[in-house]
Amino acid sequence: MLSQNQLEEILIKEKVLSQNELDLNLKESVKENLGLEEYLKLKKLASEDEIYKAAAKHFNVPFVELKNLNIRKDILFLIPEPLAQTHKIIAFDKDEKVLKIAALDPQDLEIFEFLRKKTDLSIMIHLTTPENIKEVLKQYHKGLKAEFKDLTKEDSQKTNAKTGEKLKELAQDLPVIRIVDTLLEYAIFENASDIHIEPLEKEVNVRYRIDGLLKNVMTLPKSVHAGVIARIKILSRLKLDEHRLPQDGRFKVVNPEYKVSFRVSIVPTFDGEKAVLRLLNEKSQLLTLEQLGLQSKAFEIIKRNIAKPHGMILVTGPTGSGKTTTLYTILNILNQPEVNICTIEDPIEYRMINVNQSQVNPKIGFTFASGLRAFLRQDPDIIMVGEIRDNETAEIAIHAAMTGHLVLSTLHTNDAVTTLPRLSDMGVPSFLLGTTTNVIIAQRLVRKICTECIESYSLDKEAVKQLEKQVDIEKIMHKLEKEKIIIPGKQTIGNMLFYRGKGCRRCNNEGYKGRIGIYEVLEMTENIIGLILKNAPEDKLREAASEQGMLSIIDDGFIKAKNGITTLEEVLRVTKE
Repeated sequence: MLSQNQLEEILIKEKVLSQNELDLNLKESVKENLGLEEYLKLKKLASEDEIYKAAAKHFNVPFVELKNLNIRKDILFLIPEPLAQTHKIIAFDKDEKVLKIAALDPQDLEIFEFLRKKTDLSIMIHLTTPENIKEVLKQYHKGLKAEFKDLTKEDSQKTNAKTGEKLKELAQDLPVIRIVDTLLEYAIFENASDIHIEPLEKEVNVRYRIDGLLKNVMTLPKSVHAGVIARIKILSRLKLDEHRLPQDGRFKVVNPEYKVSFRVSIVPTFDGEKAVLRLLNEKSQLLTLEQLGLQSKAFEIIKRNIAKPHGMILVTGPTGSGKTTTLYTILNILNQPEVNICTIEDPIEYRMINVNQSQVNPKIGFTFASGLRAFLRQDPDIIMVGEIRDNETAEIAIHAAMTGHLVLSTLHTNDAVTTLPRLSDMGVPSFLLGTTTNVIIAQRLVRKICTECIESYSLDKEAVKQLEKQVDIEKIMHKLEKEKIIIPGKQTIGNMLFYRGKGCRRCNNEGYKGRIGIYEVLEMTENIIGLILKNAPEDKLREAASEQGMLSIIDDGFIKAKNGITTLEEVLRVTKE
């Protein structure tokens, strides 16, 4: 966990090696393609204990040997296992005021502050060795196994015949409560958007979606599956003894640090019930239009069109592409005392003051269409419809936009241009489409490069060849020149600088931290409306949109890759069809 620069400084300052010895070993470690710490240990030039004792002296913190310590379970489990694994930290002792922690990096201040708030104790940091941490991490599994013993002992007959009462008991079992609390707490800490609890034949897999990608975080014994699902059902007020039908629910976790709603979906699968929990942070601040990451022209188009008193603003893209965030950002700008805003959503993801928000409930016939029809009798100025899914909703939304309302909604299409034929397929006449739609925004989310470990590089010949197979480089370069991102005639894709993250502690060695949108913004100009009225094919509409200066999603992605915001790999990952 010590960086190369830190290690070099420590070895010299604490006189573990002379400057000449360090230079020589550095050269040798590079030749053997090893890190300096690994090389010194391998060649027995400095032991792990020597290195980390010197580091403790350097950082002016005590050194602790954990191997022979008998750590109490209640103290060890103050730090959830995933957190201990990721940050290489161990809680090994405490009293009424102080929690003693062994770490490999005494400068990981964010995690220490999190633990201070969580435990309400002062944190005393000690340095230890990677081997010590590795050994103590095994105790988590021993502890869990011991606590799960009673659950595992249950014979299969009993397990198969679990009644509601039996499940209730299981859900209130301490280890089960601790597992679920750990899963929820760690997901909040890691800024995960979803938790997947997936039963397999012999174990239970837990994965988090972080920055749009699923990552394995832990594997649990199959014996705890029933208890964990029962605990989630109790929190969500779902039926404990229903195992054959899907169920949906929600619950909230509130403390001074965060207020998070969990939307729960439980579905029966071959190996048992699978639970997916969507996290909605109610304390998260709404973004401004500037923070969404729009290029200047696209930004001006959206600003101009949301100021219109009526018409439709459509946001399109696949599930999880940030459409709802964009809609709420626009709503936040429009949310003024002199207007009446009504929304019909599935589900309500953010609560907004002075906005009348309703959630659909198909079980009782409250759909987007019926909700929208009802809201039109509520004297609205602005209406947001969560999604246009069918002909009826599309028809009512179009008529609302025609009769003096501003309508915001989403659709599932790949880009802005294909939204028009999609609405035509839903039975919306072409002449209404052109006259009622103000602007269509298509979007995707890309991961941002970690600012702590960003580095530049150029594409080699092989990489350029591969890129040419996937995208029309000539067209993209022409757009970059037009947008003055590159100097016309002087730059080629081969001599351009791109960026990536090397991977560091801050980003868990991923090279990415956070996400941003890439966009395609199609404004309804006279030219585009004329083509819609003539039922022009998609390629003609796309050509006309490009001529009037519209950047495609991939163009916007390349601009952000060129500017060091994201990587080429990310842009290609989210734009490939």
